Amino acid sequence: MAAPILAYEDLGLVQGAGWLFRHLDVFIGQRDRLALIGRNGAGKSTLLKLIAGAIDSDEGRRTIVPGTNVVMLEQEPNLSGFETLADYVLSGNRAPEAYQAEAIAGQLGIDLTRACASASGGERRRAAIVRALSLDPDVLLLDEPTNHLDLGAIEWLEDWLNRFTGAFVVISHDRTFLTRLTRQTLWLERGSLRRNEVGFGGFDAWTEAVYAEEERAAQKLDAKLKLEEHWLQRGVTGRRRRNQGRLTKLKEMRAERAAMVGPQGAAALSVGSDDVKTKVVIDAEHVSKSFGERAIIRDLSLRVTRGDRIGIVGSNGAGKSTLLKLLTGEIAPDAGSVKLAKTLDGIVIDQQRSLMAPEKKVRDVLADGGEWIDVLGTRKHIHGYLKEFLFDPNMVDARVGTLSGGERSRLLLAREFARPSNLLVMDEPTNDLDLETLDLLQEVIADYDGTVLIVSHDRDFLDRTVTVTLGLDGSGTVDVVAGGYEDWVAKRRPRVEAKRAASKPVAAPAPPPARIKLSYKDQRDYELLPRRIEEIDNQIAGKEDLLADAGLYTRDPAAFDRLMREIGSLRDEKDTAELRWLDLAEQVEALG
Repeated sequence: MAAPILAYEDLGLVQGAGWLFRHLDVFIGQRDRLALIGRNGAGKSTLLKLIAGAIDSDEGRRTIVPGTNVVMLEQEPNLSGFETLADYVLSGNRAPEAYQAEAIAGQLGIDLTRACASASGGERRRAAIVRALSLDPDVLLLDEPTNHLDLGAIEWLEDWLNRFTGAFVVISHDRTFLTRLTRQTLWLERGSLRRNEVGFGGFDAWTEAVYAEEERAAQKLDAKLKLEEHWLQRGVTGRRRRNQGRLTKLKEMRAERAAMVGPQGAAALSVGSDDVKTKVVIDAEHVSKSFGERAIIRDLSLRVTRGDRIGIVGSNGAGKSTLLKLLTGEIAPDAGSVKLAKTLDGIVIDQQRSLMAPEKKVRDVLADGGEWIDVLGTRKHIHGYLKEFLFDPNMVDARVGTLSGGERSRLLLAREFARPSNLLVMDEPTNDLDLETLDLLQEVIADYDGTVLIVSHDRDFLDRTVTVTLGLDGSGTVDVVAGGYEDWVAKRRPRVEAKRAASKPVAAPAPPPARIKLSYKDQRDYELLPRRIEEIDNQIAGKEDLLADAGLYTRDPAAFDRLMREIGSLRDEKDTAELRWLDLAEQVEALG
């Protein structure tokens, strides 16, 4: 590794009655792309603030190359005291240049004249991103940057970070975001920090290898692992293996559901089947909804069957919440009809965590202060149920106000999943959850007997969870696609490219110029690049199959690292090839 531009040696911090962590060494190189991974409560956000110099440590020495500009994007930016978002963005001694901020705001689609008091969570997050990126950082520290962002903004941020010439450290629950961007990983766990020169794509295999090595070391010393450590290691490893089986089952469910989707995208089930009729829980026919002159939903027909996992995606303002309310009967359509099964009994898990008062104890939330909880008709002791949701059973008397945001979210999930229901409605359920809790949530949803409706911007979560995706593009059209987010993207890509081509300004008629042909090299590239792109996809898939071997990292770390580098190079080559071919395609189109 090249000489670091920022380092923290022998770092330690006291929190409460003991050390949160101690003897940590952190090194950041000039072009590092670091994923900071750890469970909720491990201290990830605190560590990021220490690296930024925003808080002081109790032990350790922080060194930085003179002139290095370190900028931190906090999870919850403080906008108090500012009248407009522009006032916040352009504040402070190191305020960014107004023209830079305005340029980035325009690309992110945020109006900086918006009053802070009325700004939504998404607008506040975008304003914070505008400020951070406009400050010309050398080291960028990002704490959950994708929270409250829609898909368009997430993809824009990914593209910006791909072109960024400095270093960054990112905390995120968005697996797709981390896999696409990171090249190194910091793993904060049980008060220690490990570093691996492989991006998040190799994290699961790496942790499996670490746990296996720890278990072997414990056996050699004839030492028994502590109960909670044993449960963590066995639980996480077992859960990942079970999730592989669930993914196989999910693919089978998608294939079955694909047979029910008609050619126009509406889920058209066979009406002649009595079994299908009894399975329909939501039947929407030719549904339309407008607000003023704007059509939000236009002529949607959809049948949701028992056991479906429906994902709803789209940019902010595209109509996701409206569609959710239409499907659950909360609002009525302007045209068409929505029929709900009479036996439908739903629970809603939304983005609001205010239902749990800070002064309440965990046992109050789950069991009304008692020792036992009824979970879907089965009586369970509260200690055992807490372990199922990755809590230390000793937290039973902890107050809600002392829990982290992720722990409160997990507690809300534990409470709601205990209630009997056959319809589960989830609005951005992945916010504030760590990766292990996301694994758990996928497991619980997969085992849920009823129907699930999920609004989410987490692409990987949708790809691992849903059987049908409803994609909104803001025009009123709703794509009904069997599969997850990537299946929706694949369906709409030709339409987006056609729309982009059609939106190009048409020049005024002029005498036809002399016909110019592509050069020999351009013509060859135009003809051969699609085949090369397909070859690259196959090579990436083959190497990712090799990485799926959980024992590879243990047997041959050098081969593991080589595969990760090769995959990164192939992805870069594919991006270059796609851009080159699209440019040539535009030239061919212009030449007729």
